[in-house]
Amino acid sequence: MTETAYELAQVNIARLKAPLDTPLLKDFVDQLDPVNADADAADGFVWRLQDEEGDATAIPVFDDPWLIVNLSVWRDADALTAFMYQGRHREMLARRREWFERVREAMTALWWVPKGHRPSVAEAESRLLRLRTHGPTPYAFTLRTSFPPGEGPHAPGSPLVDKSCVRD
Repeated sequence: MTETAYELAQVNIARLKAPLDTPLLKDFVDQLDPVNADADAADGFVWRLQDEEGDATAIPVFDDPWLIVNLSVWRDADALTAFMYQGRHREMLARRREWFERVREAMTALWWVPKGHRPSVAEAESRLLRLRTHGPTPYAFTLRTSFPPGEGPHAPGSPLVDKSCVRD
């Protein structure tokens, strides 16, 4: 039997304090291209959701125009955290309260995908909804409470999307 290789998918969404084209968000918007370039060059980076402009700020999530989405795939959690907490991305994390509303519900989820799979926004929404409802499980988890690849809904023969969590 052949062992399936896995990669780590991550989604994070944020609720904007103002439209992207306002002075309040200028520093954030100005850093998008450099931070995305850093991600693309990072050790362990595999893929990120982007539109023709090279980012995902215009891609809708949860049918809410005040939300923006970041969806990417990484080799593993170590590669993701190494990128998150260094350089320009770390600087942007430190300033996130300037640009984004505080939200009580989970805005970030992780899950394992078979190598080569590129998750959709609908899949990411499903993972976030499940995390919000059930807490960390192999289906959707956090950096703080994670699960190893190869078990749960991403295991061979299991569906990639839990249809019960996808909105109509």
